[in-house]
Amino acid sequence: MLRAICKWSVASGLLPAFTFLAFALAGLATPATAQDWPARPVTMVIPFAAGGPTDVLGRVLAQRMGDILGRQMVVENVGGAGGAAGSARVARAAPDGYQMLLGNIATHAYSQTLYKHPLYHAATDFAPVGLVAGGPWVLIVRNDLPVRDLRDFAAYAKANQAQMQYGSAGVGSGTHITCVLLNMAMGTNITHVPYRGSAPAMQDLIGGRVDFLCDVISNALPQITAKAVTPIATLGESRTTVLPDLATAGEQGLTQFDGNGWNALFFPKGTPAAIVNRLSQAASHAQDAPEVRTRLEELGLRVPPPERRTPEFLAHYVPSEIEKWAGPIKASGASAD
Repeated sequence: MLRAICKWSVASGLLPAFTFLAFALAGLATPATAQDWPARPVTMVIPFAAGGPTDVLGRVLAQRMGDILGRQMVVENVGGAGGAAGSARVARAAPDGYQMLLGNIATHAYSQTLYKHPLYHAATDFAPVGLVAGGPWVLIVRNDLPVRDLRDFAAYAKANQAQMQYGSAGVGSGTHITCVLLNMAMGTNITHVPYRGSAPAMQDLIGGRVDFLCDVISNALPQITAKAVTPIATLGESRTTVLPDLATAGEQGLTQFDGNGWNALFFPKGTPAAIVNRLSQAASHAQDAPEVRTRLEELGLRVPPPERRTPEFLAHYVPSEIEKWAGPIKASGASAD
């Protein structure tokens, strides 16, 4: 039918008018689609196992964001490859606004150096939405390890590194690379035991089957409070409000160690800007909601300032983080291949 109309338009000399009408209709389609979004539930892909820190954060945000947008937000855990498997799925998804990713420093910075052939290009295969709450990692050890501060830990690790093991949420995860960089800073080479998520790694730390973890504060805090594990140092640049007496690595002599994690929302590349902006605004409003902010602070997480929650900021931030961590990761010799 369209071919017949086109032939008739050419024959009748009406092609310019027909072309104008076609472009006008095309121009109206995208705004209408964005305006109607979301017309059905939206899936938030968490690229890590259920029960871990990214999962907990995602579920806190998804509930409030769904209320703001007027549609259910479905959380789906797609773990594997240090978060790369779930991230790759979203990168390949249709750019229609119905699949998004809660990524982090591991999926969108570390992975680009750890893998010789990454499953996706973090800076170009996604439409950035904005940063969400993040926080520092914390060095925690099994309770019967005979250390109580970072100096004790470093000395013990150097003397016993051949027998020691540390756990992580998986190869390439933030918990893995933070401990890799800690090992490099201490001059030790300790065996890595990867798990399928932070929860089973924590279980084995409590059970004494691994010696230490570099875990996200939101995951470590309940076990620290329950005295199931021993905290040694906050690995960020400053102490946290939930663990005010726990000194930073810098305060304990390990200067210039950066153990801060970040999280961010991403759509597939090509998602209409109007949809990206609407989700960005919903995420920002959700983090400002008193009940959400209170919950995030209870988890030890920090909400970024409004100017860092925008698509524009995240579009510049991801490439800078890839570049920032490429050197230290290469120097450590870590690889996920």
